[in-house]
Amino acid sequence: MRYRPLGRTGLTVSEIGFGCASYWGLARFDESQALGLVHRALDLGVTLFDTAPGYSRGEAEPRLGRALKGRDTANLVIATKAGTFHAGGGRTGRDFSSAAITASVEASLKRLGLERLSLVQLHGPGVGELTDDLFEALERLRARGLVAAFGANSFDAEVIGAVIAAPVFDVVMLDYNVLRPERGPLIAQAARMGKGVLAGMPLAMGHVDGQIRKVRGLRDLWYAARALKNHRAEVVAAERFSFLRQIEGMSAAQASLAYVLENPGVSAAVTGTTRRAHLEANAAASGMVLPDQVRARLRAAQGG
Repeated sequence: MRYRPLGRTGLTVSEIGFGCASYWGLARFDESQALGLVHRALDLGVTLFDTAPGYSRGEAEPRLGRALKGRDTANLVIATKAGTFHAGGGRTGRDFSSAAITASVEASLKRLGLERLSLVQLHGPGVGELTDDLFEALERLRARGLVAAFGANSFDAEVIGAVIAAPVFDVVMLDYNVLRPERGPLIAQAARMGKGVLAGMPLAMGHVDGQIRKVRGLRDLWYAARALKNHRAEVVAAERFSFLRQIEGMSAAQASLAYVLENPGVSAAVTGTTRRAHLEANAAASGMVLPDQVRARLRAAQGG
């Protein structure tokens, strides 16, 4: 595993981060398997673990806390989010008031069993919610020693730009993958400002790898149903990159991760999984280099 600085935060992260969300956090996914994946990630050198209070119907964050119990977390970057929460019945609530963000951070510390969070990211804020009152609340949390760094997670270019420009934020998390090359200029802008960049959805939710066609059990049906409901356009677009499935010595997922990590402004690619083999293959992508001919075909498929 290779490591990179997280912008100017003073933190260092593994190139591959583990996303503790989605099916991984649900009660229907066996607890011993879920915790075992975190422990295997640690063995593989993964130091970045990303979660949120609202993920997996509110179950992901406490599950990560149980996985980390008794482990040395001194050199880990445990990242969570604030501003959204599980509101029951599969609904997500949102509250970016200073009081709500403060309470969210304090609750996350308890659920994760930590005294300090490495990184807290606002989860999908709107530009209008990035107020001076909120910024002051973040700085108070930092002054109390509860949070080392702040960021925001967004797929909205306007919000991403505002986050990059705001001094209170140290990190930005955006959707960057072979289907999203247009994020390149924003990543470069963030790097110039000394911000750490986390690439979310680096595997384009498995669409490039054709995961939607690989149904082997309930978890695969769950992911496939979600993809067809929310990401049908991406499923179709990903077929332009089906040639990535034919690279000798490299899977489509590994090629996708290598593409993301080729960008020097990216600190880490964060991806989740519920299978040990996938986790190990993703970790092995750290340090892989795309063949020149594959890179050229990628650019052509992207229209560049």
